[in-house]
Amino acid sequence: MGLIRYLIFVIWLFWVPLQALPQAGLIARPVAAAPEYALGAGDQVVLHVIDMDEISDKPVRIDPNGFVDIPLAGRFRAAGLTLEQFKAELATRLSKYITSPQISVSLTDDQSRSVSIIGSVAAPGVHQLPGPKRLIEVLALAGGVKADAGSRVILTREQKWGKLPLANVTVDPATGSSTASVSLDDLQASKNPSDNILILPNDIISIPKAEIVYVVGNVRKPGGFQLSSHPTISLLQAIALAEGMDRDAAPRRATILRQAPGSDGKATEIPVDISQIFAGKAPDIALQGNDVLNVPSSAAKSGSRRAIEAILQAATGLAVYHY
Repeated sequence: MGLIRYLIFVIWLFWVPLQALPQAGLIARPVAAAPEYALGAGDQVVLHVIDMDEISDKPVRIDPNGFVDIPLAGRFRAAGLTLEQFKAELATRLSKYITSPQISVSLTDDQSRSVSIIGSVAAPGVHQLPGPKRLIEVLALAGGVKADAGSRVILTREQKWGKLPLANVTVDPATGSSTASVSLDDLQASKNPSDNILILPNDIISIPKAEIVYVVGNVRKPGGFQLSSHPTISLLQAIALAEGMDRDAAPRRATILRQAPGSDGKATEIPVDISQIFAGKAPDIALQGNDVLNVPSSAAKSGSRRAIEAILQAATGLAVYHY
């Protein structure tokens, strides 16, 4: 029994310090690279070549120009190579010194995992991913979304990583890159966990600003209302957000000014009878981003197109409220 206890003590004596080495930073831990991960400037690899102590177990950093300088192998470009391609290039260069060199390569620091985060985030720009990160974590790296963020997160991925694993993905036939969008509200609420995808190098994440519906004319609180969580808003909701109509309003002669897609900025005037909608005799109308709902005065004429367009220009200077 004494011998068994002694052996257990010896194993414990050596095992505990070895387990602590990675935490102390003395041993570089391999990084889990995505399939076909392409090396880039700033990445660090550790090589192990049997019978070549000059190279083995020494970290090699890819310089800002994308090159490495390895004893016996010399200087060569590593940026853009996968780990397997890097290993093959190194084997070719070392074959003059050793027959069929046995090489292993581990990625220990992946500083080239850059992604672009643009739009309504606190810190837009190019960010380095400290290891594998999912979409919600990457948004946090950019300081989170701003109050004027819209309802969707748009993602674009290079062809070499394959299509985005999302339901509504489209592929650009010219570049092969894929684009998809997810609901920002659903993402933040973890409503659809499959939307919280793993982000890969060179992905582009865009959060457009929320579109605005304007309510002007004879209402108590004219202004713009952000569609932060909704792609549309009903006319009755818009009137409610504007705190109702004034006494001298002419709801039967209200109009909606809407810019049609592909119309080069030209707008269409849509007449609407708000009285009929309030009475339940006409269906409510969905207002889209940049729509202008004008409620005229009962003492005024119906107004010309020029007057309505002037309202649209003035509306951009009105207060904008969060909806």
